[in-house]
Amino acid sequence: MGMASMGNRLYTGETSFPFVARRKRWYLIAAVTVLVSIVLLFKPGLTFGIEFEGGSEFRVSGASGEQVGREAVEGVLTDTVPEVTEVGTDSVRVQTVTLSTDQLDEVRQALATAYDVPTSAVTSTSIGPSWGQDVTQKALTGLVVFFVLVSLVMALYFRTWTMALASLIALLHDLVITAGVYALVGFEVTPASVIGFLTILGYSLYDTVVVFDKVRENTTEAFLKRNRTFEEAANLAVNQTVVRSINTSIVALLPVAAILFIGDLLLGAGTLRDISLALFVGMLVGAYSSVFIATPLLVDLRRRENRVKTLDAEVRSARSGEGAAPEPSTA
Repeated sequence: MGMASMGNRLYTGETSFPFVARRKRWYLIAAVTVLVSIVLLFKPGLTFGIEFEGGSEFRVSGASGEQVGREAVEGVLTDTVPEVTEVGTDSVRVQTVTLSTDQLDEVRQALATAYDVPTSAVTSTSIGPSWGQDVTQKALTGLVVFFVLVSLVMALYFRTWTMALASLIALLHDLVITAGVYALVGFEVTPASVIGFLTILGYSLYDTVVVFDKVRENTTEAFLKRNRTFEEAANLAVNQTVVRSINTSIVALLPVAAILFIGDLLLGAGTLRDISLALFVGMLVGAYSSVFIATPLLVDLRRRENRVKTLDAEVRSARSGEGAAPEPSTA
């Protein structure tokens, strides 16, 4: 069965996958993944770039070999353990604590001598701790403002706080898991990473809004016609949008995967990996949360409302009086 044929069967309700009915399974998977991610955030923890922590950074062009740079720096700064990383195929990055002007000159000369390159091939940048703290504060402020605006927009657009709450929980799920993967692989958190986090939150929110829009349409019809329970109407909405979510996610992931795996791993363009990793993981997790977390959570949040209880009771009563209605085939 092709994807188009399957999508048509899911949209019409001829075939149905019990996304909502199996929500406890999805909750368990999400809870375990989030818990593991939280543990990773403490050990080994996130690796922040000098933009957040402050420090001095040296770039040596036309050089390779981490041990050479480490020994060169330790020969000048005996009480400092530098962080040395190869960037691409012909560049080395060295990070230390914030250094004075004289120390910067000494380290630059030592690196040039160790790698046998001219001094002009060694560039240096220093960022003070106060500037790094300012960047961290602004990044956190940006995330908080994003969540506040999302809450307001979702509540106003859907005219219900439950959809806004379900969306926020799904977004937090995506953010924590993405940060956990960052901690696991040891990639540095840079301003580009923060941009990536905000981008994937926007992408995840977009996917959730599409599903919720269909949920609202189906549940409104259910309240008018009294032909489906709230859970069945919501589950139908997920089935109607799941193929679209899969297709758009694949299309979005392909170029990001090319940047991450080909650009970084094969071509050595390390400057692209900060944002590409956040985008790749975030889009993948966001597609999952919009289908398996957001809508089932919405059903749980609204199932105790009197209006929903009345609808469910009337539908079940009508079916018991008329005989069991045929169930759609399960995908």
